[in-house]
Amino acid sequence: MAEHNDIGRKGEELAMEYLIKQGYTIRETNWRWLKYELDIVCEYQGRIVIVEVKTRTTDYVDPVEAITRKKISSLVRAANVYLQLLDLPHEVQFDVITVTKQGDGYEVHHIPDAFYPPLKSY
Repeated sequence: MAEHNDIGRKGEELAMEYLIKQGYTIRETNWRWLKYELDIVCEYQGRIVIVEVKTRTTDYVDPVEAITRKKISSLVRAANVYLQLLDLPHEVQFDVITVTKQGDGYEVHHIPDAFYPPLKSY
C-alpha cells in the first residue's frame, strides 16, 4: 500500500479518536455507495455530522485548501444520498478535521460547521 494511504488512514484514526473524546458517536467510517464517499459520519447533539478528514505530512500547505468548491459539492451530494438511503430526518452539519504531522506526532484541528451546502439555482 502506498505511503500516502497509510498517512491518510492514520489521520482518519486520529480524527475518530478526537471526535469520540469530544462526545461524538461514530455511525460510519469510509462510507461508500456507487461514486459517493464520506470519511466519517457521526452524530452529535441531534445532528448528523459529516466529517471530511485531510491529513498532511507538512504544514507548508494548508490542508483546508484541499476543500474546494468541487469537493464541497461532492460531499453535499454524498450526504444527501446517505440521508435518503437511511431515511434520516436529522439536521446535517459539515465539519473538517485537519491532521498535520508535527515531528514524531500529529496535530489535530477541528473546524465545526466548516461550510454550508451551497444553494442551487434552478
